[in-house]
Amino acid sequence: PDVELVAVQYPGRGDRFVEPLVDDVPAMAGHAAAELLRLPDRDQILFGHSLGAVVAYETALVLRDTGAEPRALCASACLPPGRMKDPTIHLAPDDRFWETLCGLGGIEPGIAGNVELRELLLPALRSDLRAHATYRPRPGARPLSCPVTCYHGAGDPLVEEAGLADWAAVTSGGFTLRVRPGGHFHLASDAGGLISDVLRQRSRPTG
Repeated sequence: PDVELVAVQYPGRGDRFVEPLVDDVPAMAGHAAAELLRLPDRDQILFGHSLGAVVAYETALVLRDTGAEPRALCASACLPPGRMKDPTIHLAPDDRFWETLCGLGGIEPGIAGNVELRELLLPALRSDLRAHATYRPRPGARPLSCPVTCYHGAGDPLVEEAGLADWAAVTSGGFTLRVRPGGHFHLASDAGGLISDVLRQRSRPTG
């Protein structure tokens, strides 16, 4: 009861479908941070999945620079900032691009075979992956002081577990790696356990 969930909706998606897509991570983070700074002053935990993990990281930097660093940063299904296993996937032809995304398990079979829905979803999905592929961390950015937890779905074809330890370099506040079943979309596996673990970050010491 003492926790409020605040979700980020990128332009061009959901109820913002008619807005132009944004494929620039720092721009996304800047807008997200501006909205968070309008909220009442309270502890915040940032959680980002896949592209959202680097958006959350950049948002944490913006908040830190304004004196409002989050209590913790949680990065899910994402290599450390500036890395991506296949940075050219957003350039693939429609059929191969769609087949690759469906193979990750995040698109329902009923949607996968619907050509009209595919045509609606492809621009936003390409925009996400283009944003991730072209993102470069700030040169010389100071490490965060909040703890960072990385969530990895075992068997994720996009994220090699061996490279995740380098997330520790983005903070002086401690790093934890959690491995969960479910591949790239491990969020669907024991969501309650994931939420509980994220909320436990409130009790971790910072800096």
